[in-house]
Amino acid sequence: MRRLAIPLLVTSSALALLAGGAQAAAADQAPAATPASPEATTATVGEVIVTARRRAESLEKVPVAVDVVKGSEATAKNLNDIQDITSMVPSVDFRTSASNKDRTIFIRGVGTISTSPGVEPSVSTVVDGVVYARAGQATADFSDVDHVEVLEGPQGTLFGKNATAGVINIVTRNPTNVLSGYADAGYYTGGEYRLDGGISGPLAKNVQALLSVFDGGFKGNVFDNYDQKYVNGYEHWGARTKIIADLTDNLTLTLGADYTHEHDTTPNGVWLSNSQQSYPLGTVSTNVALGAAIAAGGVTPGPDNTHVSTNLTSNVTDVNSGVSATLDWKLPHGLTLTSITAYRFWNNDQYQDFDGVSQIAPGVAQINDAGHLRFHQISQEIRLSSPKDQFIDYVVGLYFMNEIDHETYGRADSQLVSGAPFNSSGLADYGTNDRNYAVFGEGDVNFTKKFRLILGGRVIHDDLSFYQNRVDAPTASPGSPGIAPNFTGNGSVGRTGWAGRTGLQYDITPDMNVYGTVSRGYMGPAYNVFFNMSAVNTPPLNPETSTSYEVGLKSRWLNDHVQANLAAYITNFQNYQANFLQLVNGAQVTNLVNAGTVTSRGAEANVIAKLWEGFTVSGDVGYDDAYVVSFPCPANASISCNINGKPLPFAPRWKSHFDADYQAPMTSRLTLDLDTDWEWQSKTQFQLTETPDTVQPAYGIWNASFGLLDLQGGWSAHFVVKNILNTHYSAYLAHGNLGGLVTWIPRDFDRYVGVNVHKDF
Repeated sequence: MRRLAIPLLVTSSALALLAGGAQAAAADQAPAATPASPEATTATVGEVIVTARRRAESLEKVPVAVDVVKGSEATAKNLNDIQDITSMVPSVDFRTSASNKDRTIFIRGVGTISTSPGVEPSVSTVVDGVVYARAGQATADFSDVDHVEVLEGPQGTLFGKNATAGVINIVTRNPTNVLSGYADAGYYTGGEYRLDGGISGPLAKNVQALLSVFDGGFKGNVFDNYDQKYVNGYEHWGARTKIIADLTDNLTLTLGADYTHEHDTTPNGVWLSNSQQSYPLGTVSTNVALGAAIAAGGVTPGPDNTHVSTNLTSNVTDVNSGVSATLDWKLPHGLTLTSITAYRFWNNDQYQDFDGVSQIAPGVAQINDAGHLRFHQISQEIRLSSPKDQFIDYVVGLYFMNEIDHETYGRADSQLVSGAPFNSSGLADYGTNDRNYAVFGEGDVNFTKKFRLILGGRVIHDDLSFYQNRVDAPTASPGSPGIAPNFTGNGSVGRTGWAGRTGLQYDITPDMNVYGTVSRGYMGPAYNVFFNMSAVNTPPLNPETSTSYEVGLKSRWLNDHVQANLAAYITNFQNYQANFLQLVNGAQVTNLVNAGTVTSRGAEANVIAKLWEGFTVSGDVGYDDAYVVSFPCPANASISCNINGKPLPFAPRWKSHFDADYQAPMTSRLTLDLDTDWEWQSKTQFQLTETPDTVQPAYGIWNASFGLLDLQGGWSAHFVVKNILNTHYSAYLAHGNLGGLVTWIPRDFDRYVGVNVHKDF
């Protein structure tokens, strides 16, 4: 807990400062009600305001399929990052890994899997208007979130530099104009805890500030027999601040800063088997030597296995931080000029046990990896917004981002040769520099108050360069598993592309509208820059583009007691950028390629109903048929490429989430809160290689909570049960680097319980 000493000291100082500011500003500001965390019960579905088109609009008026997760709801369910919230949003999936650097978000079955710094993510993540350039930045723990918007389909017109598949738009809380604060505490079986706290209020006349801190940890739910300790856990802590100053009646400055420190001990896979199946014949190959090495560590592979034995604890330390300044200037004629200037850095230090066993053995090498990433980005966005409800309303702007990445990655091998250890190693130094320029705009042509044309576009230019230098020692026979020969290379490319959207929207009634859009997404050129890079990887990959056709219905029924939104879509991707397996001296590595043409088509439904006061039910259902249309076989492929017509990884055909919440008054102050939710998804293939043993069968997870609310006193307490039926499932499945089959164990692999307490003050 000592790691929280500095943030808590800052919080204490801020409390005193804000209290003083509150007294100074009391005479100048009208009093406002102290916010309470639990929402007051209501018999209607409240309006949700989103920024899906870069300005505040009602969710029901936006011609885009959007799912919204409230920050308070996520906190109550112990959902603290994007991986967690995927359980609530059927269109989103997540690839976990031992390191944030290798984790990826998918929307409608499409996402970019790559450790290369020379490739963008298909799914863009935006926090308070700032685009996070690398997928690994987006997987960090988050706190003090007001809500999360999931925008499905291509969104490159308004959201930064990629978004061929969609956007995760995170909006943090704003400070209040009266002194207030909150505290959250949670504790769960297995030694997991979560502490959040914040304070908000006026610093001076027309200046409000917010400061929040968080700390969380979990010892883990996988036991390492070698070190006799639990792994698959984490320690996360950080702080966030936001200051909003009304410099004049027409000029507002918002300053933001955040810092997150994470240490994860996720294993590089837990053994399911020392056998694996090939594609397309399903031939089973058993690695007897690997099986003996696994057994020697006291591990019994299988679907219920939660043990590993590794002589290196796979772990990663992530530091994610940044600052931003947003200026909003109200101009004559209802125009608003917005400027967002931001700087972010991301440090990632990872140590991975590549082989998954604890000792060298005949036919089984010991391979340890160490990687260090230093990433910086600066961005500048300027946009001009017109007032709404005119014949033409619009958002236009300019955008610039510069990303600089530098990495070192080393691999050390030890193998038995003629009964004696043979040691070898490789060390790579590589990096990229990407400059992105864009001009963009999107607007509505309102033919009538009910009927409008949607029109938008973005012209994008990328200047991307890379360098790589890898030195191996020794280079003599035998070859080093997972280490390619020496290589030095560099290159650069400049490309210009475009994204766009056009469509029509019609208001059938004030509470119902339909829309149809055609959107084009664009993701710039890429380089496959990684540890085992070779000459074959030096040509740039072609830009990834997508064309999406979507129709939707936004509606409210029964005097706002029911909200129902529907969407159907077909999205075609060209030059899809994806990872494909290859072998380097018998060890499995991945290679980024243009995977040809893929398609994602389906439908989504979201319904929220408040049929009487205190009782709310909601349901999200998604059907997604995402598959490979045409896959060109890479020149160095070592496995079958005949995967046309096969499903994309991380794309279950069906996925759903249902929730019911009932709040019943018990006394004049206390309210009973009962909540239960059920999530279900059909079988999921985790690998583009289509191997039959990397398919997760269909499964469902049932959760529940019950608690007491005191709205007058501003506190609540909930008892939470996760995975009531104790359903075991895999968060990810893959072939082991040296053979066999491994799984990644999720937090709710076993049933667990906990208590959450919230207090407003």
